[in-house]
Amino acid sequence: QVQLVESGGGLVQPGGSLRLSCATSGSILSIYPMGWYRQAPGKQRELVARITTGGITVYADSMKGRFTISRDNAKNTVYLQMNGLRPEDTAVYYCNTVPIRISRWGQGTQVTVSS
Repeated sequence: QVQLVESGGGLVQPGGSLRLSCATSGSILSIYPMGWYRQAPGKQRELVARITTGGITVYADSMKGRFTISRDNAKNTVYLQMNGLRPEDTAVYYCNTVPIRISRWGQGTQVTVSS
């Protein structure tokens, strides 16, 4: 069964940066588009960025110019570089395929943006 393990979150001040990592098992990165999702308290999970197997990236409007998604198929890892973080970016961040194919989500990684 495919596993997803997110890491790299933490507490950061507004304007700060974090780099999230998603380690996967198997070879799903070479087969499926991957995405980073987030869920803030009291809100639905949303897709913030995705990357195709060919490396094409798409971002939600509020992330454009601030977030960068990348993948390393050899390491079975997807990354999310987040710059210019805002308090509204506070959420638990998850990775999964796009569209979602892995029913068992990882534990996520908490990102808190606060002064």
